[in-house]
Amino acid sequence: MRDAKFFFIVDDDQDDIDIFIEAVNKVDPSIKCIGVLNGKEAIQKLTATLLLPDIIFLDLNMPRIDGRQCLSEIKKIEKLNHIPVVIYSTSSYEKDRRDTKELGASYFFTKPYNFIDLCKIISSIALGKLIDNSVGK
Repeated sequence: MRDAKFFFIVDDDQDDIDIFIEAVNKVDPSIKCIGVLNGKEAIQKLTATLLLPDIIFLDLNMPRIDGRQCLSEIKKIEKLNHIPVVIYSTSSYEKDRRDTKELGASYFFTKPYNFIDLCKIISSIALGKLIDNSVGK
């Protein structure tokens, strides 16, 4: 059993991945965080690895396999379906919140506009305060 947490982020924007990883490192440098650029790569890496993440952060709007499709696939794979998935998107539409909850998302948040707010959200998630199988506000 490992002590350090492991986060996995899926986002088609490398800058967003880099900022997210920087925020994770600021919140808790012991948290390992890796990112991939699309849902297809995410499914491939997650099914091939032995070290599974504690939480998957998933953007909705991506090419190839979008966030909804990726979430749906994750929840179908036995070795992955127990991992909480946090939707991390520019979307603030209530329909996206409802749809992803129905697909099995643990939480949904709209990407904040500043680094400090991102750190606060990641801190709350790292402490387990947001992962409660509810989605939304």
